[in-house]
Amino acid sequence: MNKKRYKNKLYETRYVNDIKDLIYSSTLLFSGRNAYLVKDQPGGDYKPITYQQLKEDMNALGTALLHHGLEGKKIAVIGENRYEWVLTYLAVCCGVGVIVPIERELHPTEIKSLIERSGASAVVFSGKSEEIVNDAISGLDFIEYKINMDAIKHEQNLLSLKLLLEQGKQLVQSGNRDYIDKEIKNDVMSILLFTSGTTGVSKGVMLSHKNIMSNVMNMSKMVNVEGQIGLSVLPMHHTYEMTCHILTALYQGCCVAICEGLKHIVKNMVEARANVMLGVPLLFESMYNRIWKQAEKSGKANKLRRAIAISKFFRLYNTRLPRLIFKDIHDILGGGINLLISGAAAIDPKVVEDFNAMGLNMIQGYGLTESSPIVAVNKDRYSKWDSVGLPMPGTEIRIENADENGIGEIVCKSDSVMLGYFDDPEATAEALKDGWLHTGDYGYLDKDNFLYITGRKKNVIVTKNGKNIFPEEIEYHLGKSDFISECVVYGLNEEKKGEVVVCAEIFPNYEAIKEKLGHICESQVRALIDEAIEKVNNIMPLYKRVRRFNIRDVEFEKTPTKKIKRHLVGQK
Repeated sequence: MNKKRYKNKLYETRYVNDIKDLIYSSTLLFSGRNAYLVKDQPGGDYKPITYQQLKEDMNALGTALLHHGLEGKKIAVIGENRYEWVLTYLAVCCGVGVIVPIERELHPTEIKSLIERSGASAVVFSGKSEEIVNDAISGLDFIEYKINMDAIKHEQNLLSLKLLLEQGKQLVQSGNRDYIDKEIKNDVMSILLFTSGTTGVSKGVMLSHKNIMSNVMNMSKMVNVEGQIGLSVLPMHHTYEMTCHILTALYQGCCVAICEGLKHIVKNMVEARANVMLGVPLLFESMYNRIWKQAEKSGKANKLRRAIAISKFFRLYNTRLPRLIFKDIHDILGGGINLLISGAAAIDPKVVEDFNAMGLNMIQGYGLTESSPIVAVNKDRYSKWDSVGLPMPGTEIRIENADENGIGEIVCKSDSVMLGYFDDPEATAEALKDGWLHTGDYGYLDKDNFLYITGRKKNVIVTKNGKNIFPEEIEYHLGKSDFISECVVYGLNEEKKGEVVVCAEIFPNYEAIKEKLGHICESQVRALIDEAIEKVNNIMPLYKRVRRFNIRDVEFEKTPTKKIKRHLVGQK
């Protein structure tokens, strides 16, 4: 929706100093509301958790963790989206130590590397993640406690989160205020997030309460979802989901229904009567394609096209008429969707425009973990379909080294910009210059100050579901093979399938192959390279695995400094 009368208008917000202040003030303001809707078992009914209960549970768990000597220490959390995950995050960073969210889909060797690098003293995990966590932390003597969200009793250094909650409540009732009275320093590291889970490649982003809270407050000036119900779909370890949904929802007095999984999105939308959902392009584009497939199947595709065209022509965006015209579509999504927010990757502007024409208000934004994460976002009442939005209040954006079309690297400055990279002063100095964060992304600003992303300066491959794949990571492992001399990994966008395929172009070590085989046969060379790739794929999450590869006869073209000219790779 692009209503120019809202061009310079912002929503009023309240100041919060830190996440703990957020929880306490929201409990006071929204005491009668539900903070979460959760399910005790798959397929069951949603049950509410109030703001008051969340506050009490946070204080109880925090008190228990301090009682077990974890003050000032780092605590990792691994698991699927659930209330206990949120509770752990809040309890740790609001008075215990530093929370270290880790992606649960990573290979155990990657998880182990991240835990080692972070120096975590305890790991909190779900029952579903127990096996992979045990595998990952085997042999790590510095781990003081394993804390299982689903265990019913304590065993040696394995603690039950349920019993910790009970213990903490008893300590609080007996007068223990060690955690409750703990002062929060809002300008020191409280959250440590790894941008990618691989040895030697990932970077640990250090964020403070001030970083996160400034992002929440400024975003709330542009997007208002007060009192609504959101459906939590994206992984909570992702900054986009945690800051923009979980914490912003708590700040604005919303209720968050935790989705049971991607297969249950529509069902959970209906059950929770959701009004808001954050997602990635793959999710929304899949929803969009399903709508059209159903229309084609029922013979109503032409009618739908005409209705969308009429809505666009008369600019009916976000009025009541589209809800009546497209009632069947709204009913499928539960009948209450007011706002869809897309982020983490580029989305087709037509999808955004058509959803808006159907009365499903949709906007997109732009950010990165290093900025907690939002840098720019469209207002919920003033937006452009093909733009990632306006700079957030308190955020400066400039385009550095712009070309004749105004396209250059996006750099930004705000209170949301990270403290730096953990134990990596060189990378920090490269990314932060005079307080400006160099994003590594290319883009431009239009006459209305809307930001547009045109490409990536970095080599990162971004999948349709918002996953970041760093080619250097895969190249590093491929390069360990005796039979691979040089390689370049890149992403191939397959529009028909709606996915990004990871590909590799490889220059084999023909000398080593000849030494092994005694001769060089094309089929045998390919078999050896295929075997080397499979070994690497076996330690990678599914989305990072090399799906296609090409063998070249000559070395890659290089710059005078012997760097491969990556932009020439994969063009054919």
